[in-house]
Amino acid sequence: MSTEGLNPASGDELGRYLSASRTLDATRSQIDALEQTEAVETFHRQLALLRRRLLSEPQAFRDIFIADGTEAMVWEFQQDELGPDFIRTLWALMLRDDDTSKVLMRFVWNVPLKLKRKFVRAIDTHLSERYPMFKGLSQNWPAENYIPPFMRDAVERSQDFGLVNQGYLGYMSQGYSAREVEMFVWLEALRDKQCEDKPCELGLHVAGQAEPKGGCPVKIHIPEMLELLGTGRFREAMELIENCNPLPNVTGRVCPQELQCQGVCTHQKRPIEIGQIEWYLPQREKLVNADGIAARFANIPDPWAKADKPPVAVVGSGPAGLINAYLLASEGFPVTVFEAFHALGGVLRYGIPEFRLPNDLIDDVVGKIKLLGGKFVANFVVGKTATLEDLRQAGFWKIFVGTGAGLPRFMNVPGEHLLNVMSANEFLTRVNLMQGLHADYETPLPETRGKRIMVIGGGNTAMDAARTARRLGGLVTIVYRRTQAEMPVRVEELHHAFEEGIELKELRAPREFIGDDKTHFVTHSLLDVIALGAPDASGRRSPVSTGETESMTVDLVIMALGNTPNPIIKDSEPSLKTTKWGTIDVAPGSQQTSLPGVYSGGDAARGGSTAIRAAGDGQAAAREIVGDINLTAHEIIAMVRNAAHYTEMGAAPQTILQKIHLADGIVEFIVHSPLVAKAAQAGQFVRVLPWEKGELIPLTLADWDAKAGTICLVVQAMGASSIAINRMLVGDAFTGIAGPLGLPSELHRFEGQQTVVFTAGGLGLPPVYPIMRAHLRLGNHVTLIAGFRNADLLFWVKAGERVSQLQAEFPDLLDVIYTSNDGSFGAKGFVTTPLEAMLKDGMSSQGRKIAEVVTIGPPLMMRAVSDLTKPYGVKTVASLNSIMVDATGMCGACMVPVTIDGKMVRKHACVDGPELDSHIIDWDKFLPRFNQFKPQEQASRDGRANL
Repeated sequence: MSTEGLNPASGDELGRYLSASRTLDATRSQIDALEQTEAVETFHRQLALLRRRLLSEPQAFRDIFIADGTEAMVWEFQQDELGPDFIRTLWALMLRDDDTSKVLMRFVWNVPLKLKRKFVRAIDTHLSERYPMFKGLSQNWPAENYIPPFMRDAVERSQDFGLVNQGYLGYMSQGYSAREVEMFVWLEALRDKQCEDKPCELGLHVAGQAEPKGGCPVKIHIPEMLELLGTGRFREAMELIENCNPLPNVTGRVCPQELQCQGVCTHQKRPIEIGQIEWYLPQREKLVNADGIAARFANIPDPWAKADKPPVAVVGSGPAGLINAYLLASEGFPVTVFEAFHALGGVLRYGIPEFRLPNDLIDDVVGKIKLLGGKFVANFVVGKTATLEDLRQAGFWKIFVGTGAGLPRFMNVPGEHLLNVMSANEFLTRVNLMQGLHADYETPLPETRGKRIMVIGGGNTAMDAARTARRLGGLVTIVYRRTQAEMPVRVEELHHAFEEGIELKELRAPREFIGDDKTHFVTHSLLDVIALGAPDASGRRSPVSTGETESMTVDLVIMALGNTPNPIIKDSEPSLKTTKWGTIDVAPGSQQTSLPGVYSGGDAARGGSTAIRAAGDGQAAAREIVGDINLTAHEIIAMVRNAAHYTEMGAAPQTILQKIHLADGIVEFIVHSPLVAKAAQAGQFVRVLPWEKGELIPLTLADWDAKAGTICLVVQAMGASSIAINRMLVGDAFTGIAGPLGLPSELHRFEGQQTVVFTAGGLGLPPVYPIMRAHLRLGNHVTLIAGFRNADLLFWVKAGERVSQLQAEFPDLLDVIYTSNDGSFGAKGFVTTPLEAMLKDGMSSQGRKIAEVVTIGPPLMMRAVSDLTKPYGVKTVASLNSIMVDATGMCGACMVPVTIDGKMVRKHACVDGPELDSHIIDWDKFLPRFNQFKPQEQASRDGRANL
């Protein structure tokens, strides 16, 4: 081919192409010739073998490369110091979160301590610009230095309820990635010494003490967990924890680690942050694998459908109940948790503010139990809605009781009756459980912004109340009868309180509260000045009054003095053995109570304790319950079927079946509530939560039908909540109705010519109705004096209605007298007018003597009746639906001051009542409580009226 006519450049390229082609042809010829040689054939066979091994044994080749890399690492660590390029490269490789990073983490974990120190010096020196928390880390590391969890600024956090100690994940808010946070946690685990005696897990045995000092009450395998973290296996570490404790993100937040695992850590000056790591791991899992929990539980069979193990009832959804339910459900037992409140979590929810324990962490635990097949029945008060024996009869094989401590303690000093003197239980319940801090919730709170608030006590509850009040704008002072050094509060919580501007008055104790005679609100407290004497039984020096006093101005007093056991379950089970302190007695070394098949733990058995000890008791009880099952398959199936049916009844929506307009603003509701109807007795009431953001209110049971499974409630539209209830329609369901609550009426058979007089004023007729019916059925003569403001407010009095039906059924035993304020119906005047005539005559209708008077209605009317009957010595009972929150005694809100043997003592309408001897009630002190939250309720009512 000729190149003539081409430009010079084209000719040169073509020449080079032809030359390369000739070279390639020669090379191909040589390759073809060499392919036939023995050496090349051997090479191809070895290459093919290498490929097959790479496919079948990839780990072998990975190990070769790792070994080579490890040798290089060893060489670097043998130098005097790790250089900047090396440490930056090493850290970057660790951040990759792949197999290489895990190998590097394991390498550092396994090197001797002196080389670990060299590594920490390097990141301190060369990486602290990117990571300020590394600055100075190497000083006295690992014994005295660490990377702390992230803490929010004190000024900022004291204004809201956001989480204060945000743990290691809090660093993500500062711009660090999730993997960088993992490395911070890894660095904390790197401090671990892998102690052979495992004090953090097992505690330290002390001569003469039955229980070891410190350690983990739920026996988390802490050294093994730290080793898994140190070698980069975060998920395995989390699963290890959850096998022991399904509440790590709860107990990790509230457990007193400084007294337990961290309290006996070999690093005494700076213990390893075990609690923070425990909380971090499940939160990390949610972050990196949002569907991980659901996936882990996805294929677990439903224990109720499988029905190969008998059902277990768990009473209370606090820490003891939750861990017990989780462990039993994970073992395949059908479990139902019965909770007295509408929201689950017990003291974890109502007692601990969200700035310490977010509610979603409690919800996580509940969600796991549900995924395991566990069921929950809220608004179910064991001892009232059903007894323990009722649960056994319903099909439950065994029962765990974890109901907590119950009743708040008070000081019993003059002035406790004043308004704005309350328990920490009530204050925290209004804020935490009933969300009274939010404007769109109905629950009223005392005024706090700019107010002077005294919190009495030195424990964690006192700190929670103080810090909550601070966030609500209060000027808070903690008053404690000992010194700061002796306060049982967690050191971290007290430190946080001081940072947030809360003050402490040491060696002071209120001896009296003083109030305004017109408003009845507390204004001052007289404080005893205290000195410390000899140690008491707890080892702390006893407080002794010096005789000196000082005055302190206050607008709100919150008492955080601990709790005593609630008597509801004990009183409902006469054969249940309790201790002299009222706690449930359990056998030594066991959680078994005196009742066969019934176990207990937590504060119900211990008295006031900690969440982690309660969890430990629930765990121990689960181990005991999971024993030999001496039942046939047929018996188990029948028990599961019955328990499932009972659970469904308890959890069924409490739906309005019928709504009847009785009079102006007065409505009667027939509500589906079979378990309440079955247990109801005359004189009892229910606690009603109309909707999620409503207020808990007490309503007397006007009637019930156990066979139909219905209860009757009569509601007068007075406050915001009752107005909203009366707007509800047939088919609507209440968020919760709990009960029946309170003590039933004391009924006696009165022989001879006697009558029991009922004075029912206003809306007093519905609560009077079932009590007088019970007396009539007992054979007692009854005189009903029913008063109405006017004829437009009449109900239940016409032919065929409830009162006339009773008259027809008991014509010789029931006399009825009606009054109205304006004379438009019956006799003109108040119910006291005919009652006074009967008392003056010394005789009642038809010549009968008054055996007793039962008065129910407006507070002023009940007082008037009480004042009227007292000079005549006629026994008089007043039924008090005072201001209540939980209505089980837990909060102490419904305090009734009474005088017995010349001394004022405290009774509670929801536990000791609602019926109390009206002649011992100090009405001057009690009546103002009905108007304590009148301004807040008026504001809420005005808001509702505008909807």
